[in-house]
Amino acid sequence: MIIGRVVGNVWATRKEEVLVGIKFLVVQPHGPDGQGRGEPVVAADRVGAGLGDMVIVTQGSSARLVYGEQWPIDAAVIGIVDSVEKGG
Repeated sequence: MIIGRVVGNVWATRKEEVLVGIKFLVVQPHGPDGQGRGEPVVAADRVGAGLGDMVIVTQGSSARLVYGEQWPIDAAVIGIVDSVEKGG
């Protein structure tokens, strides 16, 4: 899993039938310091995240199964982060 910030939306008027009604977001992964790290990913979202939200994203085979089906996706938003505590 990764933590990242939603930096954009992807609009696709034509897509695989099983993905109709699913929102796609551009998520910029970031490290513990809050700074962007790596390339942005496109993630399916059914939890209702929006621009600027910090989210938890799962990738790979876990993403395909996250909604109880085998969808043709590589990443899925699985949570909106309220806070992160470091250290201790």
